[in-house]
Amino acid sequence: MIQEPRHEPSDAAPQAPGGKRIALVLGSGGARGIAHIGVIAHLEALGHRIVYISGCSMGALVGGIYAAGKLHVYESWLRALERRAVIGLLDLAFGRPGLFKGERLIGVLRELIGDHEIQDLPIGYTAVATDLVEQREIWLNRGPLFDAIRASIAIPTIFTPYELDGRLLVDGGLLNPVPIAPALNQHADLIVAVNLNANLQSERESPEQVEAGGSPATVVLPGLLDVMSMTMETMQNAITRLKLAAYSPDVVVEVPRDACSFYEFYRAAELIELGRIRAEAALGAVPAQRKPLGGA
Repeated sequence: MIQEPRHEPSDAAPQAPGGKRIALVLGSGGARGIAHIGVIAHLEALGHRIVYISGCSMGALVGGIYAAGKLHVYESWLRALERRAVIGLLDLAFGRPGLFKGERLIGVLRELIGDHEIQDLPIGYTAVATDLVEQREIWLNRGPLFDAIRASIAIPTIFTPYELDGRLLVDGGLLNPVPIAPALNQHADLIVAVNLNANLQSERESPEQVEAGGSPATVVLPGLLDVMSMTMETMQNAITRLKLAAYSPDVVVEVPRDACSFYEFYRAAELIELGRIRAEAALGAVPAQRKPLGGA
């Protein structure tokens, strides 16, 4: 694991009187990660200042683009994205260890956002990936931003693994879906974590409530991509509960894991609003008039 540097607060993001310095932890969860944009918007509306971001998978992508100061560009692009355009971003990887190469997607994003070196970003940033050979977590906090993002979003069997500095890297969510540890040693007032694997929106019967011999419900068989994502999410949900219990961030924003399928990136407006609503539930609403610093 790469040693995490301690970042001094930058002057890149404004902080209102009474606002807090936030170390933000953005979890993995496919298209649900678009909700991260709504969470960030609500933090800024409250007058808080994000001074550090750690993320994995979609959290690494959104967090890295925010740290580069280009989140508004990415958000506008997402809001205009249609279902058929999502399919067009996927480049089939014939004969390779994954359905898609991921090069087309990263190429589009690099053209949209531009090239950035992580160590030059105005906000401290770490992308978390998994070393597939050594079977351990890797923190990426130096070098080209989109190399780190590409490694962190490499969902096993869906995107091909990414070779970086002699390592074979895949999605950081495989071992750490909510990477809180990199945020622990930062100059921040609060650690805010966004969990994209929270309880379902709709209440369902628990296994203990289902009686044997009852009328069986109709089961709709999922497609291949759905099975892959559901399998990954089942594992990540269990790991997430352990990480949140072990590190106990100051605030956890909970986004339900059934908010959308992992590939529904064309639902950006809805998911951004969901993130804002969930952030408001966790952090409170924007005050009509902020009290002066040190006021009663």
